[in-house]
Amino acid sequence: MTLTTIFRVIAFLEGLSYILLLFIAVPIKYINSDPQYVKMLGMPHGLLFMGYIALAIVLRTDNQWIKNNFFAVILASVIPFGTFVVEYKLKKFNNN
Repeated sequence: MTLTTIFRVIAFLEGLSYILLLFIAVPIKYINSDPQYVKMLGMPHGLLFMGYIALAIVLRTDNQWIKNNFFAVILASVIPFGTFVVEYKLKKFNNN
């Protein structure tokens, strides 16, 4: 498994955890006064986020697409659904 493949998996999982946190856990926290889901999803999301950023920095030297779009790749980590776009475009770039 290449580092780029690992990055794509991390990007997908980070995006999924972010969506679940924003659109499921946070509304439940404020509507039902139940912070359990935010606590449950917060740590995995934080670890995936740090892994995403770290791998993006490492791959910046190895992968031309990430190097050319580095700031967009980093910005995508804080925009909902952004990492899904990065994962898709990276897959498309590496297949060419």
